[in-house]
Amino acid sequence: MAEAVDLSAQTISDIEGFRTWVSDKTLIKLALALETDIYQLFISSSIQKDEIYKTVVLDLVKILQKIKKDIDFDFEKALKIWGLDNKE
Repeated sequence: MAEAVDLSAQTISDIEGFRTWVSDKTLIKLALALETDIYQLFISSSIQKDEIYKTVVLDLVKILQKIKKDIDFDFEKALKIWGLDNKE
Protein backbone atom coordinates (compact mmCIF):
# COMPACT_ATOMS: atom_id res chain seq x y z
CA MET A 1 0.00 0.00 0.00
CA ALA A 2 2.76 2.41 0.94
CA GLU A 3 4.39 2.02 -2.46
CA ALA A 4 1.07 2.34 -4.31
CA VAL A 5 0.34 5.72 -2.74
CA ASP A 6 3.97 6.86 -2.47
CA LEU A 7 3.97 7.12 1.33
CA SER A 8 6.09 5.48 4.00
CA ALA A 9 4.87 2.36 5.76
CA GLN A 10 4.92 4.37 9.01
CA THR A 11 2.61 7.01 7.50
CA ILE A 12 0.19 4.29 6.37
CA SER A 13 0.30 2.86 9.90
CA ASP A 14 -0.37 6.31 11.36
CA ILE A 15 -3.32 6.79 9.02
CA GLU A 16 -4.75 3.40 9.94
CA GLY A 17 -4.28 4.20 13.63
CA PHE A 18 -5.90 7.64 13.30
CA ARG A 19 -2.66 9.30 14.45
CA THR A 20 -2.17 11.64 11.50
CA TRP A 21 -4.10 14.01 9.28
CA VAL A 22 -4.80 12.88 5.72
CA SER A 23 -4.86 15.41 2.91
CA ASP A 24 -7.39 15.34 0.11
CA LYS A 25 -4.65 14.28 -2.33
CA THR A 26 -3.70 11.35 -0.11
CA LEU A 27 -7.34 10.32 0.21
CA ILE A 28 -7.60 10.23 -3.57
CA LYS A 29 -4.42 8.14 -3.83
CA LEU A 30 -5.68 5.72 -1.16
CA ALA A 31 -9.07 5.34 -2.81
CA LEU A 32 -7.47 4.72 -6.20
CA ALA A 33 -5.05 2.16 -4.76
CA LEU A 34 -7.91 0.38 -2.98
CA GLU A 35 -10.15 0.67 -6.05
CA THR A 36 -12.97 2.22 -4.05
CA ASP A 37 -14.82 5.50 -3.67
CA ILE A 38 -13.38 8.04 -1.25
CA TYR A 39 -16.51 8.07 0.93
CA GLN A 40 -16.00 4.35 1.59
CA LEU A 41 -12.81 5.21 3.47
CA PHE A 42 -14.91 6.92 6.14
CA ILE A 43 -17.40 4.12 6.69
CA SER A 44 -16.74 1.47 9.29
CA SER A 45 -16.24 -1.98 7.82
CA SER A 46 -18.74 -3.32 10.37
CA ILE A 47 -21.56 -1.46 8.62
CA GLN A 48 -23.24 -3.58 5.97
CA LYS A 49 -23.74 -2.09 2.51
CA ASP A 50 -27.50 -2.54 2.72
CA GLU A 51 -27.52 -0.51 5.95
CA ILE A 52 -25.71 2.31 4.18
CA TYR A 53 -28.08 2.18 1.21
CA LYS A 54 -31.10 2.07 3.51
CA THR A 55 -29.89 5.17 5.35
CA VAL A 56 -29.17 6.99 2.11
CA VAL A 57 -32.56 6.07 0.64
CA LEU A 58 -34.39 7.17 3.81
CA ASP A 59 -32.54 10.49 3.76
CA LEU A 60 -33.40 10.97 0.09
CA VAL A 61 -37.05 10.17 0.74
CA LYS A 62 -37.16 12.82 3.48
CA ILE A 63 -35.54 15.37 1.17
CA LEU A 64 -37.91 14.55 -1.69
CA GLN A 65 -40.94 14.76 0.62
CA LYS A 66 -39.84 18.22 1.75
CA ILE A 67 -39.27 19.32 -1.85
CA LYS A 68 -42.73 18.02 -2.84
CA LYS A 69 -44.33 19.81 0.10
CA ASP A 70 -42.56 23.06 -0.82
CA ILE A 71 -43.52 22.72 -4.49
CA ASP A 72 -47.15 21.91 -3.64
CA PHE A 73 -47.31 24.90 -1.29
CA ASP A 74 -45.76 27.24 -3.88
CA PHE A 75 -48.08 25.87 -6.59
CA GLU A 76 -51.18 26.44 -4.43
CA LYS A 77 -49.92 29.92 -3.55
CA ALA A 78 -49.39 30.74 -7.24
CA LEU A 79 -52.90 29.53 -8.11
CA LYS A 80 -54.35 31.82 -5.46
CA ILE A 81 -52.33 34.78 -6.71
CA TRP A 82 -53.52 34.17 -10.28
CA GLY A 83 -57.09 33.57 -9.12
CA LEU A 84 -57.10 30.00 -10.43
CA ASP A 85 -57.62 28.17 -7.15
CA ASN A 86 -61.29 27.42 -7.96
CA LYS A 87 -62.36 28.70 -4.54
CA GLU A 88 -65.14 31.23 -4.86
